[in-house]
Amino acid sequence: MQSTIRSFDLAHLAHVEILTPKPDESLNFFVNVMGMTETARKGESVYLRGWDDYEHHTLKLTAAKAPGMGHFAFRTTSPEALANRVAIIERGGTGKGWTDGDLGHGPAYAFDTPDGHHMEIYYETEWYKAPPDLKPSLKNQAMRFPGRGANVRRLDHLNLLTSDVVALQRFMEDTLGMRTTEMIKLDSGAIAGVWVTCNNKTYDVAFTADHYGARGRFHHATWAVDSKEEVLRAADICLENGIFIETGPHKHGVQQTFFLYVYEPGGNRIEFDSAGARLMLAPDWQPIVWTETERKKGQAWGLKTVETFHTYGTPPVEK
Repeated sequence: MQSTIRSFDLAHLAHVEILTPKPDESLNFFVNVMGMTETARKGESVYLRGWDDYEHHTLKLTAAKAPGMGHFAFRTTSPEALANRVAIIERGGTGKGWTDGDLGHGPAYAFDTPDGHHMEIYYETEWYKAPPDLKPSLKNQAMRFPGRGANVRRLDHLNLLTSDVVALQRFMEDTLGMRTTEMIKLDSGAIAGVWVTCNNKTYDVAFTADHYGARGRFHHATWAVDSKEEVLRAADICLENGIFIETGPHKHGVQQTFFLYVYEPGGNRIEFDSAGARLMLAPDWQPIVWTETERKKGQAWGLKTVETFHTYGTPPVEK
């Protein structure tokens, strides 16, 4: 594994499909608490977006028997980049084949991570066009500021749980061309967590060891707001709406994001974070390695990490 840029084939994290056993309650949370905007419905799914997401949607909310993640997708930088990355995935043996796409984007190549998380990559996309009542005053903004709930601006990152952190890290680097920015190494030498990026953000995907050794589980999805103050406001909004707050608001040590973690009504963990995340401009960035002792100190300002943050994921696992 290397720390330098492997590829510019992937442009950014595009969307995530979240599964919920309480579709109406979950939809109310994403629209009225998070402040997202509905763009379409198809079958058992509702498509939603933050107010400055440029694509058709960043969330596909799908009714299901249990909470969890259906899939997540990256957009590539070009049709040629898509073809190149598909060839690499197929050589690795984890590809499942092409689909016709979905609402908002064209043909997608479906595959699995070594842990069984479902992924897609695509290039052809539908840029969001705001209807007259949502047209912004500034033409470089995707839509009018909604003034509703926490007013999340854009999809920021995902966090996965995995039975094998190193295998997933190798896949993200060697197969998808991403690079590691930070990681956690225990006293035993085991790697407990990794943060990877495909662009100049410090991370698009994070993954940590599953407490139960289960495969393919989901930890959380994160949408960004504009400032730390708006994360604080999101906490008040969640409190007023009876949304369970798991931990925060506070500041992470790893990656330094300002965070609030809650459980949406369907049981999935959702994070609000401030959009002022660090940028990684150095092409020869060397991964920051955090020790077990450093992580046991808690978050940046000393808040201890709650036990459920290490143990809870979706779908839930029987103890």
